[in-house]
Amino acid sequence: MKEYTVTYQNQSKTFSKVLTLYEISLAFNVNDAMVAVINHELVALQEKISNSLTVDFLNVTHASGYKIYQAGLKYLLLGAVTNIFKDSEVLFLHSVPKGILCEIKTSKELTIEDVDKIKGEMANLVINKLPFIPYHLKPVDAYSYYKSKEQEEKAQMIQYVNSDLVTLYRLENELNYFYNFMPYDTSYLKSFELKYLQNNRLVIVCPNLGLNGKLPEYVHYDNIVNNFMDSQNWLRKLNCPYLAKVNIKVANNNIQDFISITETKFNEEILKCSDAIMKSKAKFILIAGPSSSGKTTTTKKLKVYCESKGYEVINLSTDDFFVNRKDTPLDENQNPDFESIYAIDLPYLKNFITRLLNGEEVECPQFDFIKGERKFTGHFLKVKENSIFLIEGLHCLNDELLPFIDDKYKFKVYLSPFMPLNIDRHNYVSTVDLRLIRRIIRDRKNRGQEVSNTISQWQKVRNGEEKNIFPYVSNADVIINTAMAYEVGVLKVFALPLLHSVPIDHPTHFEAKRLIKMLEPFFSISSELVPKDSIIREFID
Repeated sequence: MKEYTVTYQNQSKTFSKVLTLYEISLAFNVNDAMVAVINHELVALQEKISNSLTVDFLNVTHASGYKIYQAGLKYLLLGAVTNIFKDSEVLFLHSVPKGILCEIKTSKELTIEDVDKIKGEMANLVINKLPFIPYHLKPVDAYSYYKSKEQEEKAQMIQYVNSDLVTLYRLENELNYFYNFMPYDTSYLKSFELKYLQNNRLVIVCPNLGLNGKLPEYVHYDNIVNNFMDSQNWLRKLNCPYLAKVNIKVANNNIQDFISITETKFNEEILKCSDAIMKSKAKFILIAGPSSSGKTTTTKKLKVYCESKGYEVINLSTDDFFVNRKDTPLDENQNPDFESIYAIDLPYLKNFITRLLNGEEVECPQFDFIKGERKFTGHFLKVKENSIFLIEGLHCLNDELLPFIDDKYKFKVYLSPFMPLNIDRHNYVSTVDLRLIRRIIRDRKNRGQEVSNTISQWQKVRNGEEKNIFPYVSNADVIINTAMAYEVGVLKVFALPLLHSVPIDHPTHFEAKRLIKMLEPFFSISSELVPKDSIIREFID
């Protein structure tokens, strides 16, 4: 055949036979590639090349490579469990900090020894260097395959694929679909850990993008797992464990009742939280959550519930107590670290609250984000006998925020949108992805921010959360799940045009395309059906 030239990072090599991108990556001594980039598009390493081109390779330290690594680990666990327990079924329930929450349905209660066997079998699959082989099937054939496997929800989801072919990957005797490319073979998945949670649940600990692809130390948050499982069990009671059931409601024009039930459930959680606050007799209600978790709406709802019980609520945001921008602390790269707790003027905050507690009338600050400095607008506060403080901010779970207040007077609330509605038994909407989609829509509508900028800044936001929020989640007295089970269908209407606007040659184009693909199986839901006081309004209005 005719010779062709491949260029990678200013190096060129000439080849005279058809090669896979995997083989080409090895020719350039790239031993950790997850996926290739050609003409600003992601291309699986299994693809064959016979023409001259320029290529780049992404590993686990890139967001796109990281997602492929996670998908590969899911398939690796599925293969290992199937090899050991022939009557088993693996459910991938949700993302948790540092990993993926899984449940193994089998005839026995798993032991630590069983989990060690699974880990050992995963290691064997890695050593055996088994290929992930792509099969491009007609949707009708993929549909028939999942029907034969009695995976009804997967068969239904195939019907929503808008393409002539569906790509499933084979690992040993299993065919599966994870809404992503797969690594070339199992040898690329050496780094992982399993943590057993009892009740046949475990967590696959994945390499951490914020740690440059290194394996993090797993910290278990029992309150997060329990909260998510409660939400998922509630959906099962409604006979809506998977997306297909909700799509049918949309198609049949009876989604309104499901929306009302979902919103009522959320309001009941707020009421339950306010009851716990009243019972605790706390004076300082501290509300924290990562970006786009719905802190503004949830805080407003909590305020109303507390006021309905006869309390006067003093509502404060820690953002209004920022130091002037010129005094913002610097991070390790000498850039302003706005997410550090020391970006808050802690001495000023202490003085402000102390004066209020001493009975003084105190003028409340407001931070001017345009000028980057504190200002005053004549808004005065004075504590009454029935007053309680409702304080919202990034660091509200950190005891360093209000160390001068006795813990018995504090009640801490953590918010995060743990989407309980899974796509199917092996695919879910991660909390991180849901928050990113919310933020993309809000940033564009309210701040005029380009989608590419929001995506570019996202990992920095995530790194700040890893440092400043997640280590303190165990301090929370209550966790509120702020995800609405129907919301992705609503967000899709706003997100798709924005994601399609990312230029094809922009570095965030891959991530935008991944999110577009993730949104594909969700039927669109009109925002007119969303209640005016819904948390979703915080992002779409």
